[in-house]
Amino acid sequence: MKIGVLGTGMVGQTIGAKLIALGHEVKLGSRTPSNEKARAWADELGARASHGTFAECAAFGELLFNCTTGEASLEVLAAAGDANLADKVLIDVSNPLDFSKGRPPTLFVCNDDSLAERIQRAHPRLKVVKTLNTVNCEVMVDPARVAGGDHTMFLCGNDQSAKASVRELLTDSFGWRDVIDLGDISNARATEALLPIWVRLWSVLKTGDFNVKVAR
Repeated sequence: MKIGVLGTGMVGQTIGAKLIALGHEVKLGSRTPSNEKARAWADELGARASHGTFAECAAFGELLFNCTTGEASLEVLAAAGDANLADKVLIDVSNPLDFSKGRPPTLFVCNDDSLAERIQRAHPRLKVVKTLNTVNCEVMVDPARVAGGDHTMFLCGNDQSAKASVRELLTDSFGWRDVIDLGDISNARATEALLPIWVRLWSVLKTGDFNVKVAR
């Protein structure tokens, strides 16, 4: 499959590398076609890795990942272009973190709205599925790093078929064993709201290798 990954930071590079290892073709998207991080990543990963602008990345991908910072996500997706996004599945792993007042960050949207909902409203033909935003990028693609994989991932979105395809990717490709579908995209309000406790746990544990498990 051809997959477009929007964002050239650690999250985008880690997810992109995992997808290439699984045999997919991946284009990493950035603001400019000459982004040095994206170029170095593509050179290291080989023939199935490429890079380009956000618009080129979105046009390339049959499936898309939003791995940008939350404050940039809407601007990035606008640059990607509605024509390139229409009718595609977007796995949104971003979080609405606000560092303007220092650390720990607050959330710039919460309670009665979410970043994922804002993305969905801005691009109504895009099939947004919120998931993976509650763990660090290495655990996203290798859940066995924590408790042998015995922990929980959440997802939500408005399109049932999109959620089914994302669940299959999470379980069959990334190795997630327990995936809970919370319902429509408004449930991203809950998963994004987990970030304040995640940040504080990271500060105490001094590692990103942790997650929650829903015992039932």
